[in-house]
Amino acid sequence: MTDLASRCDALRSLHVPGKPLLLPNAWDVASARAVEAAGFPVVATTSAGVAAALGFEDHEDAPAEEMLAAAARIARGVKVAVTVDAEAGYGMDPQDLVARLREIGVAGCNLEDTDHRTGELRDRGPHAEWLAAVREAAARREYGLVVNARIDVFVRAASAGAEGSQAELVDEALRRARAYSDAGADCVYPILLWEPEALARFVAEHPGPVNAVRIPAGPSVLELAELGVARVSWGGQLAHRSIEWLGQALESLA
Repeated sequence: MTDLASRCDALRSLHVPGKPLLLPNAWDVASARAVEAAGFPVVATTSAGVAAALGFEDHEDAPAEEMLAAAARIARGVKVAVTVDAEAGYGMDPQDLVARLREIGVAGCNLEDTDHRTGELRDRGPHAEWLAAVREAAARREYGLVVNARIDVFVRAASAGAEGSQAELVDEALRRARAYSDAGADCVYPILLWEPEALARFVAEHPGPVNAVRIPAGPSVLELAELGVARVSWGGQLAHRSIEWLGQALESLA
């Protein structure tokens, strides 16, 4: 597993505040190879795009084995490190999840704090304990898995149609970020935190690397770098745009 170890080390080293790792997320081998060919040093997957390609909805609607098999094909299909969107861990025991991620050869993973069985956020403490178990399982295997802990307080608020500034949720997001980092997460990902002042406060007050999502309404990549973000993701946006483009092309053919 020497090559996998070097990929884990490379992925971890690329999380530099102010000089963020850019991750235009892929959903199959062809899109992953396009990301690699464009010069990006890491391929990240999007669960939304992978699930759609498999005929399922996002949020753990697709069978775990199908999602992980797709990640395995991507990891085999490119020469750069791959970090996989493992959603909320598919209800797998940390030992089994880590063993499977190591087997398929990925250098990192996203793990989110939504319980997709209920649609609610997991309690902060138990989720931190679960992340600690993931880190321990990786350490036992001498596997340098890079864990990106996704914090879903902002996406949950958006889904619920909550009104008001995102600043109101920053305290809870920071509490989760600290707990997850203490549990061994390498990076935290407050997905859909895009309001500049709220994001700036989060980055300033969290001591470790922060992942931000690049959305049209939010700061540009340059502005995210200036805020001190260490990692920028596009999520399922490129997959969705590709399908939209295909639909438009098909309409023109018809």
